[in-house]
Amino acid sequence: MKQPRPLRLSRWSFLVLLLLSFAIVSCGSRDFTETFDSSGSWGQGDDADATGQVANGVYDMYVKSDSGLFWSTAGKSNLDMGTYELEATQTEGPLDNGYGLIFRVDNDLSNFLLFEISSDGFVWIGWCGNGCETTAEPLVGDGWFESKAIREGLNAANNLRVVYDATGLVFSVNGQEVGSVSSLDLAGLGMGDDIGLLVETLGHGGVRVAFDNVRYTPLVKE
Repeated sequence: MKQPRPLRLSRWSFLVLLLLSFAIVSCGSRDFTETFDSSGSWGQGDDADATGQVANGVYDMYVKSDSGLFWSTAGKSNLDMGTYELEATQTEGPLDNGYGLIFRVDNDLSNFLLFEISSDGFVWIGWCGNGCETTAEPLVGDGWFESKAIREGLNAANNLRVVYDATGLVFSVNGQEVGSVSSLDLAGLGMGDDIGLLVETLGHGGVRVAFDNVRYTPLVKE
């Protein structure tokens, strides 16, 4: 069973360093859907710690390193209030891990909100500063917490969804709410407006996760 803890992450990955291109800022947020039928602007590559590639209609991320957080972003801009979601399926490796969604990522890929689950049934919701190397604070609970909403084990697809509006943020797994945050000062936390996906290893490498159907839907203004 995971113990509550601050998230301590070890390094930048090639997935971060390759992602320095950003979309042109529009006058308002627009729908964004990624089904990985093509590479788009997502970073791909292979190094000693991790491999990331778009293949067979998914983003396939394989983390070899025993400990660290590795992520890739869409290179989007102006994603603000609205709904963020993706589907994630672990296909290989130990179940004691973390994988999921990052959003409101800034231009330096340093500050973002993080929503991850593990294949053994736990959730972590928080924010990272300085690429998680110096700051990673939980926003719900004291760190990892257990949730029955997660489909556990290998080859079990999970949907992660965040609804962000003026009242705060609501986090759901497979349609079940697992946490919420109100009165969050995103500007004060240095948040940006990109979206991405991540895999974290917690002592054992060999974790492979397939990501699909990454979506952002802007808040409908009445």
